[in-house]
Amino acid sequence: MTGPHPAEIDTSKPHPARMYDWYLGGKDNYPVDEAMGRQMLALDPRVPVMARVNRAFMHRSITWLAQRGVRQFLDVGTGIPTEPNLHQVAQRVAPDARVVYCDNDPIVLAHAEALLRGTDEGATRYLQADVRDPEAILEGARKVLDLDRPVALSLIALLHFVPDEDGAHELVGKLLSELPSGSYLVMTHATADFTPEESEAATAKLRAAGVTLALRSHAEFSRFFDGLELVEPGVQVPHLWHPELGDPVPGQEDGIIPGYGAVGRKP
Repeated sequence: MTGPHPAEIDTSKPHPARMYDWYLGGKDNYPVDEAMGRQMLALDPRVPVMARVNRAFMHRSITWLAQRGVRQFLDVGTGIPTEPNLHQVAQRVAPDARVVYCDNDPIVLAHAEALLRGTDEGATRYLQADVRDPEAILEGARKVLDLDRPVALSLIALLHFVPDEDGAHELVGKLLSELPSGSYLVMTHATADFTPEESEAATAKLRAAGVTLALRSHAEFSRFFDGLELVEPGVQVPHLWHPELGDPVPGQEDGIIPGYGAVGRKP
């Protein structure tokens, strides 16, 4: 797979995937991303910890699912590859796991080859598409995944960039509607519940830079799981979801991490 023409990558404004990469200490970002990232750190210096906590939640939840027989994963909002990637976590438990990654940022496409180095027994593919186009995601996923068998839909640190006006809950509902009984929804999401003033300032700064941030409350986040069977311990701050499945992230104990995570099963 080849990367896109550089002109496709907009470096005039920050992009969430590249900011996330900067928080994680990556190098696939631009000065505009670092500048906005530093503004976020000035509001709350734990932002890089939040990024690592989200990543660690993904590792633990995918491990939990693979240990319970899930063999197909659809990861929307993949972000820039940061090892271990989702397929590495899943295929470590189940070498025959099949994974479809999906993102809309050209810089992720440029690095997608790093996402395709999976096991011979399994399958890994990358799909360039936007969460706001669930039909395109499902069409691409069907080429790799058997949608008559359970699929884990992973939406890690993604939906807080999709406002209600864009139909965030409806988009998730559409994706889940095409997945069979026994499928799972895996999500994390930022919230203003614990840090209202800092969150308001962060939302305003990102909006001014052209990035929408739709922070949701516990109740609003929980709505994504309506009709699903929540896996214990239900909706929880991410680092308290089955912490026994991974190592703690340094700094996660320093106050509440302002986000939620949950896994739900489609009955």
